[in-house]
Amino acid sequence: MNVLVVGGAGYIGSHCVRQLAAAGHRPVVIDNLVFGHRRAVAPGVPFYDVNLGEETAVGSVLEEERIELVMHFAAYAYVGESVHEPLKYYFNNVVATLGLLRAMRAKGVGKFVFSSTCATYGIPEKMPLVETMPQAPINPYGQTKLDVENALKALARAHGLSFAAFRYFNAAGAAEDGAIGEDHDPETHLIPLAIDAATGRRPPLQVFGTDYPTPDGTCLRDYVHVDDLSRAHIAVFGQLEKPGAALFYNLGTGTPTSVREVINAVEKVTGKKVPRTEAPRRAGDPPALYADASKARRELGWAVKFNTIESIIGTAWKWHSAHPEGFGR
Repeated sequence: MNVLVVGGAGYIGSHCVRQLAAAGHRPVVIDNLVFGHRRAVAPGVPFYDVNLGEETAVGSVLEEERIELVMHFAAYAYVGESVHEPLKYYFNNVVATLGLLRAMRAKGVGKFVFSSTCATYGIPEKMPLVETMPQAPINPYGQTKLDVENALKALARAHGLSFAAFRYFNAAGAAEDGAIGEDHDPETHLIPLAIDAATGRRPPLQVFGTDYPTPDGTCLRDYVHVDDLSRAHIAVFGQLEKPGAALFYNLGTGTPTSVREVINAVEKVTGKKVPRTEAPRRAGDPPALYADASKARRELGWAVKFNTIESIIGTAWKWHSAHPEGFGR
């Protein structure tokens, strides 16, 4: 299929572009490069420097490239920033996305794959998380993702839009061949921060909270490789052939890993010590978040290739050691 990848120069989007091409599809990328990197998009992939909210321009791309399905990765995703600048998040993550959906409807594109988040669940009462659990976001970022999920359900009922919304847990790692990887500014993800602390590129890693009710006192999270995430997005294509399909899937390994375990794994993979300091808990950080992804396995035949934290970190280390400045060199 001709697949439009909105945010295809970003971290997850660029990996998905590569997976699409490997699977025989034809990816087309829209990205305004606010957070994405032009060098993350492989040569030969059609690229448009267009803002998500430019409805007319997006519509032109949909028509000119004969797009059959849209994947949407172009959200702002810094939880703390969303608390302090909620309008920025509502305009980009909700208003601009509604413009994209309106452009799709005008051009007759009826298949949509949405990058959602486990943040829509808020602070859950039990683990692991399943798709039917209550959703009660505790920050504007999570709320904007839930707002789009609700809009998608309404469009499926009213107009027959077929969609899949994937609720990610902690995306991590890099392409196996080391060609592309994680390069955020600012960087907030634990694994690249730990690697950079180990190599001396950043100050000592801050460990927020060591008194959680977990085995070692630090938060438990579910780290899933970015290429495994990408493969799930492609595996769902067949499920979207039915008009009005409304699908929701958790994407995670189901294995909780603590902050201390991540640090130990980084030290094992890199052979370097990770300097660290301990800090108080951050407000709103749940003690544990990990997925029950059995629905994706059952319905999509999805299986993770990278099933240990060391294997995930190994790909990240390959990228970061070869590209210490990210896409800057």
